Amino acid sequence: MKILIELPTWLGDTVMTTPAIENMMIFFNNSEITLIGSNNAIEVLKNHPKVVKTYVFKKNYFTLYKTIKFFGEFDMYFSFRNSIRSKFIKFVISSKSNFQFDKNIYNKGHQVEKYNNFINDSLKINSIANKLILHTEVKIKGKKNKLLGINPGASYGSAKRWYPQEFADLASNLSIQYDIIILGGPGEKDIAADIEKYLIEYGVKNYQNIAGKTSIKKLIYEISNLDLLITGDSGPMHLAAAFQVPTVAIFGPTNDKETSQWMNEKSIIVKKNLECQPCMKRDCPLKHHNCMRQVKASDVLQEVKRLS
Repeated sequence: MKILIELPTWLGDTVMTTPAIENMMIFFNNSEITLIGSNNAIEVLKNHPKVVKTYVFKKNYFTLYKTIKFFGEFDMYFSFRNSIRSKFIKFVISSKSNFQFDKNIYNKGHQVEKYNNFINDSLKINSIANKLILHTEVKIKGKKNKLLGINPGASYGSAKRWYPQEFADLASNLSIQYDIIILGGPGEKDIAADIEKYLIEYGVKNYQNIAGKTSIKKLIYEISNLDLLITGDSGPMHLAAAFQVPTVAIFGPTNDKETSQWMNEKSIIVKKNLECQPCMKRDCPLKHHNCMRQVKASDVLQEVKRLS
């Protein structure tokens, strides 16, 4: 059974497909998987034992068309994306059966459940969405102290980001118990630098700022070795859930009922429950950003103590 899977663009969404993909693999025990998607998505799942090929797609449709024609024929094609590009692939690909996720149909429950329901309906099965699974070689880091990860970024938009000084105030309070790692991609280098500036002012020395300096493989390694993660609603938050890393997640404009950590036994959400939440906007439409502005380091520190 040759199966082509198009993964979601975002890191976190890709992690949230893993229970559905595992259930698909149980159903098709003897299968070969080809993955297509963004570089981040491919990096997360390329080590799955059933994956034989991976392709990172470019946005150019002519290049995309040539790449698809090079694939050959598949028995089944599943797309976890609901985009024009995905519809184009569905039209062009040579596959006996095609299935595409539709966010208008799968609009209730947690995102993990939505993806799993899509696979259940496509295959006419009734599987349960179990824990997130990443097939990675995780090595235990040699460390003297416990590690705290600070993840200030969020690819979706600025409205999801907590404030650098609040992150720094929290990290400073915890620096006696933890060594600190500031995480983030290339787009988070500025906010990570702001946090670092405050930590220097506070005299905190036991930290590393690796924002913008890590591959996805390295990010997975770093997160898997954390003893605690403080984060917004983000891809690294879902990576932490896959490794059952104790996590305090700060939610502002997004819906924690849909995108909170899935089945992490040590996960706490901090949010203010304002009337305007969740607005699901990339930037605050009311211009006050109170859903994040009103969350203080003391609020998060209180929840950290509950996890200890």
